[in-house]
Amino acid sequence: MKNQNSFWKDLQKAFNTGVSYMLPAVVVGGIFLAISLSTGEATDDGMKVNNQFMQNINDLGSAGFAIMIPLLAGYISYSLAGKPGIAPAMILGYVANNPIGSGEVQTGFLGAMVLGVATGYLVRWCKTWKVPATIKTIMPILIVPIFTTFVLGIIYIYVIAVPISSAMNWLVDYLGSIQGGSALLIGLIIGAMTAVDMGGPINKTATAFTLALMAEGIYGPNGAHRVAVAVPPLALAISTFIDRKKYTSEDKDLGISAFFMGLIGITEGAIPFAVKDIKRVLPAIIIGSAISGALAMINNVEVLVPHGGLIILPLVNGKLWFFISMLIGVLVSVIILHFTKPNIENTTKNNTGF
Repeated sequence: MKNQNSFWKDLQKAFNTGVSYMLPAVVVGGIFLAISLSTGEATDDGMKVNNQFMQNINDLGSAGFAIMIPLLAGYISYSLAGKPGIAPAMILGYVANNPIGSGEVQTGFLGAMVLGVATGYLVRWCKTWKVPATIKTIMPILIVPIFTTFVLGIIYIYVIAVPISSAMNWLVDYLGSIQGGSALLIGLIIGAMTAVDMGGPINKTATAFTLALMAEGIYGPNGAHRVAVAVPPLALAISTFIDRKKYTSEDKDLGISAFFMGLIGITEGAIPFAVKDIKRVLPAIIIGSAISGALAMINNVEVLVPHGGLIILPLVNGKLWFFISMLIGVLVSVIILHFTKPNIENTTKNNTGF
């Protein structure tokens, strides 16, 4: 039992460390994207920024988001194994957040968390090897990074990515089979898929499905999806505003950034909160997003562009229910968080894992 508690405490510390180093990239990326996209216009291809200066700001924000997940994986590993764990975990975190393999699979922040932990423990084991003094000096900069990146990278690509790709294909087929049936059911599923990994493969499967239907002139599922994308960051932001005893000062600052990200439909604004407290945050935002998606579907909300958040309200059919569905989803998530998240002082005393 003691070893188990130690393991969970190590993981909790690692996730908190990963989030701490990731936070500046999230804030920079989110704020810059929010500023730039607020000056753009909604098109058939999403939000388009026409001003070159604002496009440059947009690129800077995108760069912040591009390194966000590698930073998370790298510093989760760093917490577990020290400096030798940073580089391989960052490489693997980048791999997790970008398409790879024959199925072009990406696993987003959940995959990066797993790879960060796996890298940390593998590097920790490598550091126990008994090697000659001449080899010991090159272990942290040559042997350990190459070995861990190769072993875990190959396992990820050939063992993990293949079943994930198959699962995503099955999800698309399943969604297609119920598309003409229950609006409530498809709204619930799309909303839940939107929130479960916040930009990962399940979220992107929902996106691909709704885009395919948009090409056929069917905009309802895209409405459910684009309402749901805003729920996680807005819910976490509002939760930090009203339940201040449940969040650190870092979280409260991030809540402001998450609020603006929610307004422009950037689901990733909730990722740092989910990493730090996945067992409470993830169910709350999945339920809230599922409810918002269902409400949007049954009330015939249609979004005519591939973007979400209140920023695209002028291009929505059913504006009132677009707003109400989003509001109800956010409130449901906030209420769940209110009753499930402990106060910070209780967390530090009693927390035994994620």
